[in-house]
Amino acid sequence: MRWDNLNDTADDATTARNALFSAESVTTRTFETPEFAGITFHEIRARSIVNRVPGASRMPFEWTVNPYRGCSHACVYCFARKTHSYLDLDTGLGFDSQIVVKVNAPELLRKRLASARWHGEHIAMGTNVDCYQRAEGRYALMPGIITALTEHANPFSILTKGTLILRDLPLLAEAARVTRVGVSVSVGFTDETLWRTVEPGTPAPARRLDVVRRLGERGLDCGVLMAPVIPYLGDSPEQLEATVRAVAEAGATSVTPLVLHLRPGAREWFMSWLAREHPRLVGPYRRLYGDGAYAPTWYQRRITRQVHELARAYGMGERRVAAWRAEESGGGGRRGGTEDGASRTVRERVAPPHAPEHTRGPEPAGPTQLSLL
Repeated sequence: MRWDNLNDTADDATTARNALFSAESVTTRTFETPEFAGITFHEIRARSIVNRVPGASRMPFEWTVNPYRGCSHACVYCFARKTHSYLDLDTGLGFDSQIVVKVNAPELLRKRLASARWHGEHIAMGTNVDCYQRAEGRYALMPGIITALTEHANPFSILTKGTLILRDLPLLAEAARVTRVGVSVSVGFTDETLWRTVEPGTPAPARRLDVVRRLGERGLDCGVLMAPVIPYLGDSPEQLEATVRAVAEAGATSVTPLVLHLRPGAREWFMSWLAREHPRLVGPYRRLYGDGAYAPTWYQRRITRQVHELARAYGMGERRVAAWRAEESGGGGRRGGTEDGASRTVRERVAPPHAPEHTRGPEPAGPTQLSLL
C-alpha cells in the first residue's frame, strides 16, 4: 500500500514532509465480533487532520475533518471510493472493508484549533466518508473531536447516515450552547428494498429518521439531505412524495435533494452493480449521464422543484444549498416505507425522462445540486 505517497492533495509527492503518515506508523487489526466480520482496520497516526477543500470544489464549506478513510456503509454509489486508490487499495470491496483509522485525530485537532494561524472557521465532518460508520463504535474518535471543537467554541457541522451519533447527544447539546452546530442526516429514499441493495451497511432509513426525531427532542435542529435521488429506481413522484412525507411527519423544517452523481471510481462500481441487478437500466443510464459525472441540469432541476413543492405542501422550509451548514441548520424525518408502505421489489422505469415537460415553469433559485453524495 502506498502509505508514504499520500498527502493532503493526493498527488504523487513522496517526501516525508508532505506525507500524511509513514508506513512505519501503521498497525493493522481485525476483530472477532459479528459487526466487524470481514473488515480490516489500519490504525495510523496522521500528520494532519484539518483539510482545506480545493477552491474549485462545489462544496459550500472550506475546511473538513475526516477521521476515517474507507467506509463500511458499502454504498454502491459512494463518490469517495476513488480516494482509496491513492493508497493502492481497491475502490470496490476494499473501500467497504479496508478502513483507515486516524487514531490521533482528536489530539491533532486540538493542536490545530489552538494555533495562532487558525481563525475559528467552520469545519464540516462526514463529507467524505461517514464519521459515524461502524468503526466509530470501536474507536470512539468523535467524542474527542466534538469536545475539542466545543472547548474552542469552533462552529462545525456533521452529515451522517449513522445512528451512533445518538451516543454523542449530550456533547452536541453542550457544543450548541457555545457555538453554531449543524447536523444533517442523509436519507435519499424510504424504500427499504432499495436500501438493502444500494446501502447494505447502513442503518435502515426508518432508524436514520428516528435519529432526526431524537435530535429534535433535545432541541438540536437536524436537516435531511435527501441523497441520492437515484434515477429510474427512486425518483418516481410517488417515491419522492413518500420520502418527503416521512421527513415532514418527523417534524422536519427542511429537506434538500441531491441527484445521484457518478464520479470516476464510483461510476465503475455503480455501473457494475447496475449491470448485475438491473441490466435493463444500463442503456438508459448511459444516455442520461453520457460521459459525465452528473445528470443533466434539466433533470436535477426537475427533482429539486418536485421536492421543494412537496416540502411546501407538507409545511417544511427549503434549504437549497447547504443543508448541513451550521448557519442554516434544520430538518428531520420519520419511519420509512414506500407509498404502499412495504415495497417488495425495486421498481425499474426504463423509459427515459423527457426534458421538455420538466423544464417549464420557474426554476429553483441558487445552485441546483451539490456534489456531496
